[in-house]
Amino acid sequence: MAEPTTLYKLMILSMLDQSEAPLTNTLLSDFFLGKEYTTYFTLQEALHELDEDQFIRQEASHNNVQYSITPAGQESLHFFENKINSEIQADMKQYIAENQIPIAASASAVADYYMTPEKKYAVHCQLREKGIPQLDLTLNVMNKAQAEVICANWKNQTDDIYMMLIDHLLK
Repeated sequence: MAEPTTLYKLMILSMLDQSEAPLTNTLLSDFFLGKEYTTYFTLQEALHELDEDQFIRQEASHNNVQYSITPAGQESLHFFENKINSEIQADMKQYIAENQIPIAASASAVADYYMTPEKKYAVHCQLREKGIPQLDLTLNVMNKAQAEVICANWKNQTDDIYMMLIDHLLK
């Protein structure tokens, strides 16, 4: 078996490789902490090192970070994936299978906001399918509170908004 830190990194790479969509920091933490494999801080250190080594890519928004595996990460994983024992591999596969809907949802509806040069806020919302933007929308709002509400509501209303836009634009 590999050293603990190396094992955690391999486990992260394996989970990202198995998942059809990027995994959030929340989902990775839920798995590692729920199964008591390691502590939150050790997990964050492993994620940071994998990102620095360009084995994973991270995309941050105001409320979470999503991770995906890079080609270099896949190559490294395939050399060393035999270091992960079968029980851990089974736990990871089961977790990915049980959480496929939240994983896909977290990757398909993405929203973030930022301050504009005019000191207003812009909210950038995307609907993605298999990583490809289907809808890309930027809204300018007056304040941070409005931006936060739009980001929070985007995930729950994305499909309705997309269908409404399509319906209106195809008339």
